[in-house]
Amino acid sequence: MIEVIIAGAGPNGLMLACELALAGVRPVVLERLTEPTDTQRANGLVGQVVPLLDRRGLYERLAASGTAPEPAPRFVFGAFPLELSDLPDNPLYTLMVPQRRIESMLAERAAELGVEVRRGHEVTGLTQGEKSVTVELREQAPVEAEFVVGADGGRSVVRKLAGIGFPGVTTDDSVSRSAHVSVDPELIGADGSLHVPGFGAIPPFRHLRTDHGLITWAPFPGRDPALSVVEWGQPAEGEASLDELRASARRVLGADITVGPPTGPGPHLMRRLFGGNTRIAERYREGRVLLLGDAAHVHSAIGGPGLNLGLQDAVNLGWKLAAEVRGHAGEGLLDTYETERHPVARRVAMHTQAQSLLTRPGGDVTALRELFGELLDQPTVRRHLAGLLSGADITYAMGPATGPLVGRWAPDLPGLRELTRTARPLLLDPTGTLDPGPWSPHVDTVRMPGLDTALLLRPDCYIAWQGTTDDGLHEALATWFRAA
Repeated sequence: MIEVIIAGAGPNGLMLACELALAGVRPVVLERLTEPTDTQRANGLVGQVVPLLDRRGLYERLAASGTAPEPAPRFVFGAFPLELSDLPDNPLYTLMVPQRRIESMLAERAAELGVEVRRGHEVTGLTQGEKSVTVELREQAPVEAEFVVGADGGRSVVRKLAGIGFPGVTTDDSVSRSAHVSVDPELIGADGSLHVPGFGAIPPFRHLRTDHGLITWAPFPGRDPALSVVEWGQPAEGEASLDELRASARRVLGADITVGPPTGPGPHLMRRLFGGNTRIAERYREGRVLLLGDAAHVHSAIGGPGLNLGLQDAVNLGWKLAAEVRGHAGEGLLDTYETERHPVARRVAMHTQAQSLLTRPGGDVTALRELFGELLDQPTVRRHLAGLLSGADITYAMGPATGPLVGRWAPDLPGLRELTRTARPLLLDPTGTLDPGPWSPHVDTVRMPGLDTALLLRPDCYIAWQGTTDDGLHEALATWFRAA
């Protein structure tokens, strides 16, 4: 019998497969599509997921050789520029890389770890038993697993088959048009901005709001630039086209925008989307079936939080599910996946809804933006938003453990990125005197002189305990890493 079946070979499903494999579980990934899709989706990574990938040794596979993650000096929030360069502890990281490249990298890593991906396997039914789940497949023999994880997107078949509700809000009054384009180089400024005669400059990689809509110009290095326009109350019919995009941009800017078809290698983006959804699953688990990524939550793409949320879901779930499968999990450990990650999804839904409202046209929104712009002059406000967008403000409840760092993401420490690549629990001991006792086989104890306090790190790099003596250490170990 298979230990874990993951439905969906997108980035979230593949990341979970890698985490399970690191913990000694060999999952099988079932994917409906026979080949990886070349559809243009996310354009990069935003938030704590960037240093997270670095701690798994995966950042270097996507970034320039020899580089390490650096905080972004500026970002956007609700079509406002968000200046971060003056923040001494800026937590917001970005990495501009297409989603299909992220998926390819994760697929390569999963293969290195021995993960089997079965393409052309479409899930059509689930039957739960006391100790297993039987998965029915279209035109394939059923398969059985101890657990099934639905990582099969916002229209998740697994979620529906498990009977898990997906409440939320659907809006249908907006239309978004996006395409790869070409532009006369003379219209591109030194900073990458696009000059529009009769209007002015559209800054790169920022949402520009007018009284009539929203426009985004994205000149990605080495690729055709992308142009996106959002309007409200403008219905559309037929196939999306470049002429339609130009007309939409003209209505939003009040001036003609000079763009042509893309000239670089494909695949090329030409997309029209209506409305949007903000929905969160009623629960993340039904018996032996769990949900991950978009199967558990969907929201506006504004600010690019989707992969940050989904990939961190995968890292949170991976070690807990592996412990359950291997018989190392304490009572209730697997349920902490939902109690920890469900509030994070609600928080992402909140800030993406707020950003979307700030980009809408109308005089009342303009007045709100005037006030909000004044607040952004304050560094404390910008620091708060950076933590919100990055996920660095997350604090998990860690039982009886106390201390200012408990429940927080572990700060960068010398050598930590090398120590966390195996996804094993870590006890960082500045004195060399702490004894994990019967938990020694399950925790790597590392002497780290110079620390003010000892730290116990879960595999997802969150701090489960801190102290200067072993007071409370064994209680924390028993909570998170029950001895076999």
